[in-house]
Amino acid sequence: MKLKFLGTGTSQGVPVIGCTCEVCKSQDSRDHRYRASAMITTDNGAKILIDCGPDFRQQMLCNSENSVDVTLITHEHNDHIIGLDDMRPLIFKTGKNIPIYSLERVGNEIKNRFPYAFADVKYPGAPSFDLFSIEDNPFTILDTTITSIDIWHGKLKILGYKFKKLAYITDGSLIPEKEKEKLRDLDVLILNCIRKTDPHPAHFILPDILKLYVELRPKKLYLTHISHHFGMHEFENKDLPNGISLAYDGLEIFF
Repeated sequence: MKLKFLGTGTSQGVPVIGCTCEVCKSQDSRDHRYRASAMITTDNGAKILIDCGPDFRQQMLCNSENSVDVTLITHEHNDHIIGLDDMRPLIFKTGKNIPIYSLERVGNEIKNRFPYAFADVKYPGAPSFDLFSIEDNPFTILDTTITSIDIWHGKLKILGYKFKKLAYITDGSLIPEKEKEKLRDLDVLILNCIRKTDPHPAHFILPDILKLYVELRPKKLYLTHISHHFGMHEFENKDLPNGISLAYDGLEIFF
């Protein structure tokens, strides 16, 4: 299986509109971060998208990705779902609805944001989705076993996802103790890290990550959902402990 980071940035993306900091002005492509999203390619070639934010169209074009078989949504914030309308060309090409798996609350919010996709009588050109609430855990999609992980994003319950010995978590600020058991003995752990210092009410910062790394001991830990406040990739990545790296858009991990 393979995970490709389609985006590793925060809700504003990097560069941030109007910002002249060194990260936003950087010419290093690793400092250009679309909104956080990832594409899983299964052993049989199926495509499982994790989150679909406002950069979805450009992410697909930049990475020469041409299909999505299933979408997993972590939560309902705009930077994780608002690109769903841009799935229309994929839906038109296959003539099939895109299945979306999420918490029931999130599915209801998707209906509220995109009511035209669920209308009894749709106008020509509207997207179409099939919503599924995640109830069984683990669950199987396209011959792929997936385990959902309950995470807290501030006061909002969201989901992370585990495939084999890789887990993807974005927008977390707390992992319940019982959920940590799902994250032990991993080959790859992916966690959000919005910045190096200054506590955030709804996101991990670097000291939180370092504690989790010592506690969970994955073989490799990648940081995603990174803001321009973290610093430039070229310098900051070198200062991270062995075993921890900044992810960047386009990075591929085989597992």
